[in-house]
Amino acid sequence: MRVLNLTVNGDATEVAAPAHWTLLEVLRYRMGLTGSKQGCDKGDCGACTVLIDGEPQLSCLTVAALAEGHEITTIEGLLPAHLRAGGEGPDPVQEAFDRCGALQCGFCQPGMILSARALLSENPAPTRDEIKAALSGNLCRCTGYTQIYQAVELALAEATGAEPASPSWAPGENPWAKTPEGNARPAVGAAGLTEGTGVAPSGGDSRTNGKAH
Repeated sequence: MRVLNLTVNGDATEVAAPAHWTLLEVLRYRMGLTGSKQGCDKGDCGACTVLIDGEPQLSCLTVAALAEGHEITTIEGLLPAHLRAGGEGPDPVQEAFDRCGALQCGFCQPGMILSARALLSENPAPTRDEIKAALSGNLCRCTGYTQIYQAVELALAEATGAEPASPSWAPGENPWAKTPEGNARPAVGAAGLTEGTGVAPSGGDSRTNGKAH
């Protein structure tokens, strides 16, 4: 057992865990931060993605001890970080995923959102190809990716004040354009998920009598 000194979502914390545990295991099973999903455990799916010093990293392949001295951000910390920076409501990427309905089962969504946030923080004007490249390590078996890419483009448009392009599935009135009064239109799809973490819990996130189900 080893005592780790970690900075997670802006808070310094001490946590005891076996020395061989990954950062993902510490986050989920010691700190209760289940937004980071445990998928393949091999670095293939990207569901466990967190930000370490602002860069997307696979927490299932990162030994927790190596994260000491670094800033770790999980999906649970994205909204508070946005508020601390003077923003209102969810992070624009979270809100864009909500408005675009850029999920089905939602399992990949935390990693997708964090990878997208890292991209937009580093590159304020990515092309569609650059968005695809940045999200290439995050796999989704549900959506076909189109609405995920469009969500990133919507977040980009909102940040720059540009008019977002109409989505391919809405050939008529653009559901993402602001109303004549300048207000954002209602969410298209995943309404309500941006509250808190911006993601829905999966079955593996619930625990009863100390056991995961």
